[in-house]
Amino acid sequence: MTALLDRIRRFVRQHGLFGTDTRLVVALSGGSDSVALLHLLHDLQVAGEVHLAGAAHFNHQLRDLADRDEACAAAAARSLDVPFTADRGDVRARARLGHLSIETAARACRYEFYDRARRLFAADVVALGHTRDDQAETFLLRLVRGAGPRGLSGMSAARGTIVRPLLECGRQELRAYLGERRVSYVDDESNLDTRIPRNRVRAELLPLLEHAFNPGIVETLAREADLSREMYEWLDGLADALLAEMSSGVRNSDFRLQTSDFRREASDLRLESWELDVALLKGAPPPVARFAIWKAMTKVGAGRAVSSAQVASALALLSVDRGSIDGPGQRMERIGGKLVLTGSRPRSLENLGNSGNPGNPSNLFEYPLSIPGEARLGEGMGVLSAEPLAPESGVPEGTAATGRGPSAWVRADACTPPLVVRNRRPGDRFRPIGVGGQKKVQDYFVDRKVARSSRDQVPLVVDGRGRIVWVAGFGIDEAFRVTDASQSVLLLRLRQV
Repeated sequence: MTALLDRIRRFVRQHGLFGTDTRLVVALSGGSDSVALLHLLHDLQVAGEVHLAGAAHFNHQLRDLADRDEACAAAAARSLDVPFTADRGDVRARARLGHLSIETAARACRYEFYDRARRLFAADVVALGHTRDDQAETFLLRLVRGAGPRGLSGMSAARGTIVRPLLECGRQELRAYLGERRVSYVDDESNLDTRIPRNRVRAELLPLLEHAFNPGIVETLAREADLSREMYEWLDGLADALLAEMSSGVRNSDFRLQTSDFRREASDLRLESWELDVALLKGAPPPVARFAIWKAMTKVGAGRAVSSAQVASALALLSVDRGSIDGPGQRMERIGGKLVLTGSRPRSLENLGNSGNPGNPSNLFEYPLSIPGEARLGEGMGVLSAEPLAPESGVPEGTAATGRGPSAWVRADACTPPLVVRNRRPGDRFRPIGVGGQKKVQDYFVDRKVARSSRDQVPLVVDGRGRIVWVAGFGIDEAFRVTDASQSVLLLRLRQV
């Protein structure tokens, strides 16, 4: 299998994925692709071409055999004496709370874990086992959904701290490599579920194309993804240059939203009014004008998906004197020589602002909190962490017992996962220790003389049932108070960084 390893070496050099001093973590599912990646990178480490810092497995807890997969991953790492870490999460709960598909929630959990594992092992990058087959499937899946150059560009060899060294390798040759070494792996039985679109592409559409049209369809589609990526990068640069000519027309409104909806880190989203020059757009090559409008609509729409049909409707405004269209999270209007895009306040926040919320809807935030783990809050708000303590920790004393300080001991067994850290919402109530009943968070802040301007910045730790566990720095709910040395304990801590 020297040829396979040499091909990976060339691909790594071509894309600058890592070097001899790079500390790398393998994302290890236990399947054939990731186990092959582990062994191949171990071979490169033996040759002094990379430092394999560890392997990481995330248990999604979605299947009956999920624990088997975790055990297999651990055994694979152990067989090569590679440090191993694993974590798990309630993906279904996250999908439900975040109004996400299972696949989207699973991906979010998985990639957050990869970043934690990278920091745990003090590594530079995390290597994923995506193959040429995965690239072809991604291209075909996006093609039938109507993606443009950006979507059809498929998966990148490197993005941020993620690298994919096996994108030039086929799934079957990796399995042959493992077979020669007599290395075991697991097959995910959920891959047989053709109700999942990617599985249907893999099990039905690709075989049809391969047998009826092109025996080398996987290679063909993967090459098309490479060409689309080059086209996308070229168009992206031209569109940015065109938009830069119009940059003086950007006007930010006062509305600012701090948010995290389980799908990404908290980000600062602005409602904007953006003026696009009609003459410049009409003078640009049509693909560049189309791409520039798509980028502008995506930005003003705060990242919401913009379809090709919506961009076509926007392009039609270039040929009329007046007119308007509604896009995702925005309105576009032709006014003289300008296309004016105006962002609209998300409907959920409009309702929230009119529902008597004592807080300011422009300051909403919400972060997932793993156990163990931490949530990095907005600028100046610090980091809130959760850490299980040993059973013999005993009963807390002082401020940790009540949560009236930077840390709180709470009953771990009373907390229903997953935990989140957020600020106050309409109708929030909890039972402060010593009060003898429920109290509105708003009234609690008034009693404690918390400045009105600071109330939206106070983090609340909330469990999966929506119960407030800790008003950080002020107090815990009576239901989570540790009263017996036999109770399991969770240490919550808010610290500045």
